[in-house]
Amino acid sequence: MFDIYTLIFLALAVFIFLRLRSVLGQRSGSERPPFDIPPSREAMKRGAETGNDNVVQLPPRSAEQASIVAAAEAGAEEAAPANRWKGLVEDGSPAGAALDAIVKADPAFDPKHFVAGARAAYEMIVSAFAQGDRRTLKDLLSQDVYAGFEAAIKDRETRGETTETRFVSIDDAKLIDASVQGRNAQITLRFVSQIISATRDKDGAVVDGNAEKVTDVTDVWTFARDVSSRDPNWKLVGTEAAG
Repeated sequence: MFDIYTLIFLALAVFIFLRLRSVLGQRSGSERPPFDIPPSREAMKRGAETGNDNVVQLPPRSAEQASIVAAAEAGAEEAAPANRWKGLVEDGSPAGAALDAIVKADPAFDPKHFVAGARAAYEMIVSAFAQGDRRTLKDLLSQDVYAGFEAAIKDRETRGETTETRFVSIDDAKLIDASVQGRNAQITLRFVSQIISATRDKDGAVVDGNAEKVTDVTDVWTFARDVSSRDPNWKLVGTEAAG
């Protein structure tokens, strides 16, 4: 027969289990990675061979399912609060209207997810430029921006110089502007970071920067995407060093 202490411990165990379940939740299969990764070359090749862009085929929605989804999207748009972009841009601003337009064209777009991805891309691009990693840069930059980055890397290599860059921290990544022109959407962010960077000549002497000093850096970068495209990835189309 259970004594009072056994019953207390049993109740406590059940309570802890329920609390863990409510905090951790369950995976629904709809979670997204922190950064959109383009499909692999092999996956694209298989898609081309079969005449389909998608590697995994999903069953088409029935007419009833399609109408339910359309009604839900329409209801969500009508119910969108006036301050839906609070914490990102000012309510009623042109940037807020642009975000509304982007979401209307691409319901899967999530500005907060975008800012997190852009933050990761910022560090990735700066590091890839320092390392002369053209392959990474080509996937993340527009053709014009890539041409400028590639020319700078080539010039550095011609002089026999190498660049060392290390992020100490990214203190802020703030969305400061957004616009939509036709199918082209652009979003501009201001990054504030602390970086240690130095360029060395072929003999190892520092010719630019400081290998021992942390420098405060503010960059304004603009990313763009064709919102009608099935490709969800944004590319860097403009850079500016802020004072």
